[in-house]
Order: sequence, then C-alpha cells, then structure tokens
Amino acid sequence: MAYQPPVNDILFALKSACGFDELLNEGLYQGLDQETIEAVVTEAGRFAAEVLDPLNQIGDRQGSQLADGTVATPKGWKEAYRAFADSGWSALPCPEEFGGQELPQVVSTAVCELWNSANLAFGLCPLLTQGAIDAIEIGGSEALKAKYLPKLVSGEWSGTMNLTEPQAGSDLGALTTKAEPVGDGTYKILGTKIFITYGDHEMTDNIIHLVLARLPDAPPGTKGISLFLVPKRLVNEDGSLGERNDVVCTGLEEKLGIHASPTCVMTYGEKGGAIGYLVGEENRGLATMFIMMNAARLAVGVQGVSVAERATQRAVEYANERQQGKALSGGGYPAAIVHHADVRRMLLTMQAMTQAARSICLVTARETDIARLAEDPGRRAKALARVALLTPVAKAFSTDIGCEVASLGVQVHGGMGFVEETGAAQYYRDARILPIYEGTNGIQAIDLVARKLPMEGGAVLRDYLNELGAIVHAVANSNRPEFGDMAERLSDALTALGGASKWMGEQLQTNPEAALAGATPYLRLFGIVAGGCYLASGALAVARDGGEGLPDGGAKYVDMARFFAETVAVTGPGLAAVVVKGADSLLSVPVERFSA
Repeated sequence: MAYQPPVNDILFALKSACGFDELLNEGLYQGLDQETIEAVVTEAGRFAAEVLDPLNQIGDRQGSQLADGTVATPKGWKEAYRAFADSGWSALPCPEEFGGQELPQVVSTAVCELWNSANLAFGLCPLLTQGAIDAIEIGGSEALKAKYLPKLVSGEWSGTMNLTEPQAGSDLGALTTKAEPVGDGTYKILGTKIFITYGDHEMTDNIIHLVLARLPDAPPGTKGISLFLVPKRLVNEDGSLGERNDVVCTGLEEKLGIHASPTCVMTYGEKGGAIGYLVGEENRGLATMFIMMNAARLAVGVQGVSVAERATQRAVEYANERQQGKALSGGGYPAAIVHHADVRRMLLTMQAMTQAARSICLVTARETDIARLAEDPGRRAKALARVALLTPVAKAFSTDIGCEVASLGVQVHGGMGFVEETGAAQYYRDARILPIYEGTNGIQAIDLVARKLPMEGGAVLRDYLNELGAIVHAVANSNRPEFGDMAERLSDALTALGGASKWMGEQLQTNPEAALAGATPYLRLFGIVAGGCYLASGALAVARDGGEGLPDGGAKYVDMARFFAETVAVTGPGLAAVVVKGADSLLSVPVERFSA
C-alpha cells in the first residue's frame, strides 16, 4: 500500500496537545501563520509519499554495500537525497545565518515524522546531520562554523556522531580513541568507532564526523573526553574539497532491520592519523556532544511514532481487505476481519498509542521552541527544564510504542504478517533498534528517575503533574457522555503517578538501587499518563469546537481518547504497584542466580 501522510492527525496534535494556535496568536513564532505551517506539513507529506516511500522496500531488500572502503547505498538513494536537499528540506530548522529557514522545532519535528514513516532508513541521514549542525553551532569556533555549517545546512554535506567503541558500549568513560596535538591547531585522531550511522556513503560530497577522543594528558573517565570535527575529505581555505582524510569505513554491520542505512565501523589513523579540529573546550566534549544526543533522542522518539503510524496504516488496510470467518457484527460471510472485535481492539490500540506518543514528542518540541524564543527569561528557564523532563519519556515511551504497534501490525496480518511479502515484518524489524540506540530505554528511565525528577527539588515534576491534572479536571467538568469513564480512569492513573513519584523521591535519598529497579515501569507509567492526558485534550477540543473542519466531526479523536483511558490508562495503578512494591522481589535475587 502507498503511504498516506497523516497530515490531519499531526495538525490536530499541534492544535490540541501543543496549543499551537495560542502560540501563534501570542507572537512566539513571528512571521508564521497557520496556513504556512499547514502548507509545509502537506508538502513534506507529498515528498515523503512520492519520493521516499517507493524506495522503502527496495532499500530493505538491497541494503547498503561496502567495497574497497566505500559504501554504496541502494538504487535511487542518491537521487532521492539530492531531491531532498534541493527542495530545502535539510535547511528547515537551521539558522538563517548559515542558509537555513529557521522554522520552529515543533514544525521540524512534525516533518521529521513524515520522512521516517515513509522511509526510516533514509530519515536517519538528515537526522544525524541535524545533530552535527546543532553541535557545531553551539560548540564550534567561528572559523569552523563558517567553513562547515553552510554546506551541512544545504545538504551538500552530511554529518555523523561517533561515540562508542567495541569495548565501551554505552559506557563513554571507557573510550580509548586518541587525539594527538600536531602544533598547528589541528589534532591527529587515532582509533576505531562502531555503530556509526551513515559513516560512509556516496550521497554527499563530504561527510563531517563528530568524534569523541582523548587528549594525551586527559583525566580518566568521562571528564577526559574531548570532541573533534573530522571531515572525510579535508576542506581548503577557499571552501573547496581537498585530499581524502585518514578515515575509512572498515566494516558494515549486518542488522535485523534498517538495512539501507549503513551502520559502519570507522577506523581513524591507519596511515598515521586523521586530521581533526577541536569543538568546544578540551576535556569537555561530552557537554557539547550531549547537545547533539538530546536532540537526537527526541528525533528517535519521533521515529517510534513514524514506524507505529506506518504499521497502523498497513494493518487498517489489510483488515478491510482480508476476509475470514463470520463476525457477530455482520459484514457477510466471509467477513472482512475488521468486523471481528479483537481485530478492532488491536487497530484502535495502534491508533491511540500512536497519537499519544506523537503528542508527547510534539509537546517536547514545543517546549524547546519556548525555551529558545520566549521573551521572559523565567518562561525560557521553565521550558528548558520541561524539555529535560520530557526528553527521556519522548524517546523511550515512543520507541517502545513503535515496537508494540509494529508487533500488533504483524498480528493483524496473521500468518501473512510473518512473511516479507506484505511488508508488515519490515516495520517490526526496523522498529526494534529504536529502543536501543541514542541511549537504551533503560538508560532513559534511569535518567528520568535519577536526574530529572529531583530537578529544583521536584518542582519541575510537580508543575508538570499539576498541568496534567488541569486537563483531567476539565474532562471531569465537561459532563460529555461520549467521554465515558475517561475522567475517572485518567484521574486514577495520575494519582498513581503522583504516588510513585513521591516514593521515587524518597528512595533516591535512602535506597537508590530500589529506585532504579522501578525506573522502567515508572517511565512507562509517566508516558501513559502524559499520552492519555494529551489525547483527552484532543477530545476536549472536539467537544469545544464541535469538530469543525475535521473528518467525521473529530469523532476518531474522542474514540481514541476514551479507549486509551479505559483500556491503557487503567494499567497505571498496576504499574505504580510494580514501581513501589516490585524492587524487593528483584533485588532479593542474588546475581549468581543469573550465572550461565
């Protein structure tokens, strides 16, 4: 089936969950209006459907290939990337100073979903390039910015993020790649990096690697890591390309999914050392790299939404086409399987989970915009803290949802979902990496519990929970019969989250291991409450506006909100019990029990 860009769902989430109209009216986004945003999202959807979607299965089947140190992407990839860059999509959120369009982060996030829904493996390249742009813009010298940012922004060059090594995994303190000062302001980079997405390819004239490495006198651990810009090809003073740098792809990983995206082993310094340039301060490379990583974590969360959306679309189409058995709700014999109650349960679960995760990601992006654009310093600071709180939830909850929804998509297809012909299996395979890269979801949960909940003595969390509570209160006061038990179920879940949060705060002070034992179910609980409340905001918007301008009067958004509250949010108290009561049953088991 052809990809159908979910423009209406995205715009509705912007309106109902993000309050985008209000932000436009107050002047936060100067020079923009609703019509412009709708045009951007609509045109991006057209490009995704017409250019990127037709290459998705081709890329999965062909994959990228390595020969003689050079990576070749699948047929049509280079041409699609050139069309992408020529259309200005790579410049969408970038600073005008370097040729960008400087559109809001929330718009860029919405558009990012479309690229990745149509073709997840393709979408990874501009995702990493954007992260490189962010890091250089904040940490790079004026000379580095002037030389590298215009070509990255235009899409003529692409960027990568080089963190981990074979012995390190997620423990960046164990990195051993070296950076030796040459004496002329440059450094020789020597070492090997693994899992480097788009570390090599032929789609752009140059690839700009951002590499973590250690200086000779660096202290051990994460405090001794610096960040370096290492181009694939050196750049002359006049901006022209020079000779090939001493960096080469020495291997491609054979992966479960995203086959078209080259995941490279990159070797620096086989001929004496790759030339690199310091970005930011010595021994403070992680501070700059985390700018790139945090932006990437939100973008990966959006990828979870993207895969979920694509899997849902295919499952809905199949459920309406596939005829099997007799359904109590009619539909003739044999009936299209959409008439079977359990199939409808799966489809509505997929739709509601996807819209909930989409809303969380867009709200996180909105807060990023407020932190950057608001005039009031206090408001900016509050929004920045909100971004920090929500980023691990956006990344982990949305990518878990991506896997679950893709799995349900296979189930809807039945036996045909387990074969590659229908395409449902690809989404499941592609989705499985998302909870792993850019910090595993377990790491995101630890980050949420250990670093984000204690911010400002818990005030950031309390403020957010109060905001969600106002939504639940509005649902309760609406007295809309079509809302069913939405208010009660969301209230129960929110109360459970509040209790679990209080317990977490206490355990962090007295028994931190118990807190970490419950971190993952706590993040899940957090995501369910946030997503349920944002769906409820959508239901309230439909009730308030009468569904004006929406297909079917917006009934689908009310249905999703009620279903989510009554079938998903009801798990909230149970998750809270796991958080509060589950640590003993885990920590009482000796480590030796897990010996081989």
